[in-house]
Amino acid sequence: MKARLVQWVLPALAFVACLSGCTTTQTKTLYSWGTYESQVYAYLQGKSPEAQLIALERDLEKIKANGMSVPPGFYAHMGLLYAEEGSQSRAIACFITEKAHFPEASAFMDFLLRGQGR
Repeated sequence: MKARLVQWVLPALAFVACLSGCTTTQTKTLYSWGTYESQVYAYLQGKSPEAQLIALERDLEKIKANGMSVPPGFYAHMGLLYAEEGSQSRAIACFITEKAHFPEASAFMDFLLRGQGR
């Protein structure tokens, strides 16, 4: 009985192991982060808002071209950078866009919008 079990189980396990080696485990991410995280770090380090905005705008174009979604905080961070540069209208547009994409951020975006005179 034991020999018969080994005779069937071992080849079956070997077959399954071979098949599992043939599969790919490619996961699709929910968001495309681009250089967002490094731009937040650059902001905290006091780097130029202009350079960060250029990088984020480039990331945004790539994200949209690939049909992906921006991560939470992406537009809000861009809005803060635009506000720092003195471009209130662009800052407001970014805050409104963040609020539209992530309704859970509405209270914070409303707070930032009030700071922009809206």
